[in-house]
Amino acid sequence: MGKKVLVVGNGGREHALAWKIAQSPEVGKLYVAPGNAGTLEWNVAISATDIPGLLEFAQKEGIDLTIVGPEAPLTLGIVDAFQKEGLRIFGPTQGAARLEGSKSFAKEIMEEAGVPTAQSRVFSEPEKAKEYIKHMGAPIVLKADGLAAGKGVIVAMDLDTALKAVDELMGGSLGESGKLLLIEEYMEGQEVSLLCLCDGEHAVALVPVQDHKRALDGDQGLNTGGMGTYSPPPFWNAEMEEEALRTIVHPTLKVMKDKGMPFQGVLFAGLMLTKNGPKTLEFNVRFGDPETQVVMARMESDLFEVLWACTEGQLKDIKLEWKKEKAICIVMAAPGYPMAYKKGIPIALPEVFEQGQVIFHAGTSLSQDGELQSSGGRVLGVTVLGDDLNQARQLGYALVEKIDFPGAHYRKDIGVKGL
Repeated sequence: MGKKVLVVGNGGREHALAWKIAQSPEVGKLYVAPGNAGTLEWNVAISATDIPGLLEFAQKEGIDLTIVGPEAPLTLGIVDAFQKEGLRIFGPTQGAARLEGSKSFAKEIMEEAGVPTAQSRVFSEPEKAKEYIKHMGAPIVLKADGLAAGKGVIVAMDLDTALKAVDELMGGSLGESGKLLLIEEYMEGQEVSLLCLCDGEHAVALVPVQDHKRALDGDQGLNTGGMGTYSPPPFWNAEMEEEALRTIVHPTLKVMKDKGMPFQGVLFAGLMLTKNGPKTLEFNVRFGDPETQVVMARMESDLFEVLWACTEGQLKDIKLEWKKEKAICIVMAAPGYPMAYKKGIPIALPEVFEQGQVIFHAGTSLSQDGELQSSGGRVLGVTVLGDDLNQARQLGYALVEKIDFPGAHYRKDIGVKGL
């Protein structure tokens, strides 16, 4: 009998993780809670934040490994709850998840670990924050301290935008997340997402990815959870990876361990490649979305084996294998996203899939008649491999054209920075 695995979450990242886990010869039974229309064959109707419900299910079904996708259950302490019951789970404890749950906590850890990052200060009073901004000038970056689903960061290129951003982030629309405000220096360069698997002590970097955060072409418009990714960015190399692991990832793991919060899971470092080397923009504590889609498409190794090794503290013996091809993921969003958007838009997907092409579902569900429809802001992640980035882009956008999704909003320039 193969192992039983539970993936927690309902987005494109979770569809990509489940798709990859399902390919492992070690896995006999797979469940996704709650999943979406793309993961129907594995779905269990339990919310990702219903920790007692997930725990009960894992015990009843004899789940061998639980993999947590989104940040919310991690910051709520799902890992602690499972470990207390002796269940194997991949992801950081509630204490360690504060690296994403609190930007100010993450900055303290970075400082203690000597991690290269932007200079910053934390404010609890809007007026003091505004005085500081007037003193520092623009461009400047403002970040809500708590979780805000990728929408709590404003890069202000002028003073007026920066001062308005204080009211926007601290004005109550983000609830508790906006109580504290982090203001930091603006850094210039190319951004790279470096996801590292960690077992508490050791780390293994996954292939580098570049995300496209803004809603519109040319990096214009509002910040989103991510409109598309490609891998690998051509300006990244093995020396940079080595430097990032040496100066950022390993020192962070050491400080976390020394503090009695060993970090097991994905440490996702958002990096800025400055003229003085990689600097840390922020930490996330889980697989990125839509980064995971291109990482899974390029991964040759058995994901289940690697994640199991993380939970065993056996990562130092693991060597990951990757496909040579380049990958792109184009996010198709509901019209209006990231502002108010319509749900329930009927979608028809093409039947045929070439080798190395997959449409990952994110915000999808089935209507009462069993027809595919949109149910969220980011709806599909069209993910394609190509011999080079140019070919991956051509094939990716050709596949987008074949999808019948009225009014779908997507960027036309995903991957252009890599050309």
